[in-house]
Amino acid sequence: MGDRWLATSGQLHNISLFWTKSFVFGFNSEMPRKPPVVFPQEQRLLSELGERLRLARKRRKLSNEVVAQRAGLSRTTVYKVESGDPGATLGSYVRVLAVLGLEGDLGQLAADDRVGRKLQDLALEPVPVAKRHKTKAASVATPEDSA
Repeated sequence: MGDRWLATSGQLHNISLFWTKSFVFGFNSEMPRKPPVVFPQEQRLLSELGERLRLARKRRKLSNEVVAQRAGLSRTTVYKVESGDPGATLGSYVRVLAVLGLEGDLGQLAADDRVGRKLQDLALEPVPVAKRHKTKAASVATPEDSA
């Protein structure tokens, strides 16, 4: 009867994790997150980036598994990055870039903010002030004026 209540340390760890996640984070903490909405042009950019990363990996003769191991990611995540999956985190893209020695390219992103500079320049331009014309008050005829 006493053996029935004994649990291994692994089982106790799993039970502890279950209760922690259930009550601290809520029961829905294991539900997958909703994928972000990505427009076709943005998806094309992600796919092209993923393809360039895949080609860079192959030029270096690195397997998906080696890149995943060096980046601290799963092979599935590296596959998602290389396929341009919008659900892959930016951190995953950065880790893959770093493993391939391409992290310096991140400095190029948003470096030339043409729209932001134009908006800033427009805000700095003096705003033309509309000229106000003084209106003459209508003269009221008084009895002294007519005399």
